[in-house]
Amino acid sequence: MKSMARCLGWLILTGCAAVAPTDPQSIAQQLLIVDTHIDVPFRLRNRPDDIARATETGDFDYPRAKAGGLDALFMSIYIPATVDASGDATPLANELIDSVEQLAADAPDKFAIATCADDVLRIKANGMIALPLGMENGGPIGGELDKLRHFYDRGIRYVTLTHSNTNHISDSSYDAFKRWQGLSTFGQSLIGEMNRLGIMVDVSHLSDDAFWQVLRLSEAPVIASHSSLRHFTPGFERNLTDEMVSALGRNGGVVQINFGSSFLTEAAQDYRNQSRKDLLAYSFANHLEADDPRMVSFLEKYRTEHPYPYATLDDVLDHFDRAVQLAGIDHVGIGSDYDGVGDSLPTGLKDVSQYPNLVAGLLARGYSHQDIAKLLGRNLMRVWRAVEAYAEQQGNAPQCKT
Repeated sequence: MKSMARCLGWLILTGCAAVAPTDPQSIAQQLLIVDTHIDVPFRLRNRPDDIARATETGDFDYPRAKAGGLDALFMSIYIPATVDASGDATPLANELIDSVEQLAADAPDKFAIATCADDVLRIKANGMIALPLGMENGGPIGGELDKLRHFYDRGIRYVTLTHSNTNHISDSSYDAFKRWQGLSTFGQSLIGEMNRLGIMVDVSHLSDDAFWQVLRLSEAPVIASHSSLRHFTPGFERNLTDEMVSALGRNGGVVQINFGSSFLTEAAQDYRNQSRKDLLAYSFANHLEADDPRMVSFLEKYRTEHPYPYATLDDVLDHFDRAVQLAGIDHVGIGSDYDGVGDSLPTGLKDVSQYPNLVAGLLARGYSHQDIAKLLGRNLMRVWRAVEAYAEQQGNAPQCKT
């Protein structure tokens, strides 16, 4: 039975068939699509909705996901830096995990929690969408390795070590104050424990120094769950340099391309920086708090007078091309950041129904069916299995949900 399941998994991963489809829609439906970063839980916490049905807002719901061929999305257990600073990170993480479990329980014919790589294949074979969990910001760990084990037992399979501010684990790319000059002492010990348990280490959001420390310390491949390339956004530390992308390839890991326009083009990044300056200037001049309705009105008028420079599908493909050139075809994938980057998604990739547009673009640029299978999900699955295999060598076999 196990060998039969592996054969089925191989067919799902590669799309091997007597005749492989050639149109983007069919390819998207046949191949395994895994997106490592979608912010559904926090979106629903702020604005409850029934995503088992079509929704009017957001970037994800079940009908759109099925239309786009999405098979597995890492539900982001996102912990804002302000919540971490207030001491409420652990309760919020548990609350968000509870919400994902409830979502699967409420729609068992549509969604299922996945806690190992094999779960994803079984869930896809049953016609459902898999919901593995990734924690965005390691704040809930609170400096206690026992809490890391707690969250592993709750299904967390990657941890983004920090977010927008330096925390007790790591310096942040967004934080000018680099408290640790990379990882804290606890952060350094955390890498080995994540390896031992079978939790993927996520280097998105990390400072440059922290990134390089992670690669030196980790015995298993690491991921950048939702990052793009700094080559196209000079000075934006949140993205990865060419050297980092190449190093991820040598490490055996993957860079999962972020679809947010400000991650993709210098024009969108410049707009982001300038609009923030203008908003702060307006707020200061008029003595307004952030939640003042006049701030909303200002932003609406600003966007009308200064249209947002949306990136395009071609911009996304440029990041894929360069990442493949630097790291290799086996080390690139999808980390869209749907529901996490607001109204900044590129034309042609506005929500989860539009993965076939990405497939069409990859075909147009000469990628083979096998290459596309790797980029859509096979590369991420290989890394996940490698992390599971290392943990099993340490005596920790993968815990599967199904």
